[in-house]
Amino acid sequence: MKRRIVIKVGSNVLTRQDGKLDVTRMSALVDQIAWLRNQGYEIILVSSGAMASGRGELRVNHSLDSVEQRQLYSAVGQVKLIGLYYDLFREFGLHIGQVLTMKENFQAGEQFKNQRACMTVMLENGVLPIVNENDTVSITELMFTDNDELSGLIAEMMEAETLILLSNIDGIYTTHPDDPQAELIREVAPGRDLSEYIQPEKSAFGRGGMHSKYTTASKMQQNGIRVIIANGEREDILIHLIEHPETIPHTEFLPCN
Repeated sequence: MKRRIVIKVGSNVLTRQDGKLDVTRMSALVDQIAWLRNQGYEIILVSSGAMASGRGELRVNHSLDSVEQRQLYSAVGQVKLIGLYYDLFREFGLHIGQVLTMKENFQAGEQFKNQRACMTVMLENGVLPIVNENDTVSITELMFTDNDELSGLIAEMMEAETLILLSNIDGIYTTHPDDPQAELIREVAPGRDLSEYIQPEKSAFGRGGMHSKYTTASKMQQNGIRVIIANGEREDILIHLIEHPETIPHTEFLPCN
């Protein structure tokens, strides 16, 4: 069986300071994913960015509540986001497929089996699945905590070997990353508790933060999946993590055997 990696790209990696999509970074990530495919890896991409894409595309001259904003901007933005991915991957002759999912699809039953079967047949036929939450209908209790949780559930469902969570910092530090005394925790053995080091704040453009990444990584680690938290803004980060991981800052959760 091919080596299977789930890559989650967060909103802070895909957006510029003004909140709009960073197409240059998207292009760089697509280049790296194409390289991984050429090295024999199967890739599933969990991508944020629909909301940011929608905000950059649509101007609304009246107030919207939080649910209306989420539904409107994600509906408009998801089309643009997947269109960009389509154009970028097409340059490498790679086919993509869109998977919009909801939390209930991960409960045992027909929906779980159908989603897994769909993604399996995509991979078997060389199609790269791009997964996101179906924000148009997933609200309040129906929502995932964030795409970190979603990517973990996908990695578990698809029996991935590795889950890579790309954020805008290098990994988990012993204190706030801006503190000169902060040290990057490079390796986390099963059972090690890092909760004292986790900062409570969430990301600027997404719903997640380091707490959600730590929660997801710890759970996947217990399920035998290797997890890497790394900085998606670093040049060729995915290639370095595969070829020379010792040269690039990141936090790796070693899987339970």
